[in-house]
Amino acid sequence: MQKINKDQVVEVRNFLLELQNNIISMICSYDNSEFNKDNWSRDEGGGGITCVLQNGNVFDKVGVNFSDIFGDHLPSAATNLRPELQGRNFQAMGVSVVCHPKNPNVPTAHLNVRLFIAYSENLPPIWWFGGGFDMTPYYGYEEDAVHWHQTAKDLCAPYGEKIYNQYKKNCDDYFFIKHRNEPRGIGGIFFDDLNIWEFQKCFNFIQSVGNGFIDAYQPIVEKRIHETYTDTQKDFQIFRRGRYVEFNLVYDRGTLFGLQSNGRTESILMSMPPLVKWEYKHKVEEGSAEEKLYSNFLVAKKWV
Repeated sequence: MQKINKDQVVEVRNFLLELQNNIISMICSYDNSEFNKDNWSRDEGGGGITCVLQNGNVFDKVGVNFSDIFGDHLPSAATNLRPELQGRNFQAMGVSVVCHPKNPNVPTAHLNVRLFIAYSENLPPIWWFGGGFDMTPYYGYEEDAVHWHQTAKDLCAPYGEKIYNQYKKNCDDYFFIKHRNEPRGIGGIFFDDLNIWEFQKCFNFIQSVGNGFIDAYQPIVEKRIHETYTDTQKDFQIFRRGRYVEFNLVYDRGTLFGLQSNGRTESILMSMPPLVKWEYKHKVEEGSAEEKLYSNFLVAKKWV
């Protein structure tokens, strides 16, 4: 594995901070509500900047979190699949984003890009990138799903013919709610342990993913924020958000990593929607727009 130096780590950090600002600017171009900005630190080392918009004009909640933390040992969420990392010191930095719109015609969107470095006194550092983005619609629009996946496919194209298909499958497999036997949404791309290329090429890919999230989500927001919706549609959105919460609390490795590493709970759980409901044996009307979501969108599908 190629070595990593301090200048490269600083370059990644600067990009992540810029990405955080760019995503906040994108959100603020539609929603004139202010983000609450928290600079925080942790006793174990490092800290971050958590920016949250709540009860806005267009979004019920948006969280855009930057973190750069250090620790004496990686938690089990990071070492279960890589036991050779046990006992190493670590540095983990990244940006995570979750957008929960008011209008149920606008999908929820999620982005995460991150860099991990595991250190040992007698061995060279082990580094890898991870991340991706995925979309969770409440009312399905095929052209939006195609645009979302075409953007993902296009940004993957310079890195190899198989990258998009592989990372799309990773996303479909990862964002699957096993106890419900259904996907969280329509997916996107997802990857972990990315060090298959030299460092700069991997970092270039991470930049493409972060910037690609804006390219993928912005046109959909612009197209859907003015759609009218009913109380029934809003109620269905709130019900479907329950699936989002279930995945994040039961399966999401980022949530588990943060909690296991004694992270800042407010920042870790910023992805939670502000209003959510569960309903016993919820049923949708056959032939309805809600039923179409299940039959046409929450299925394994090749969009592009």
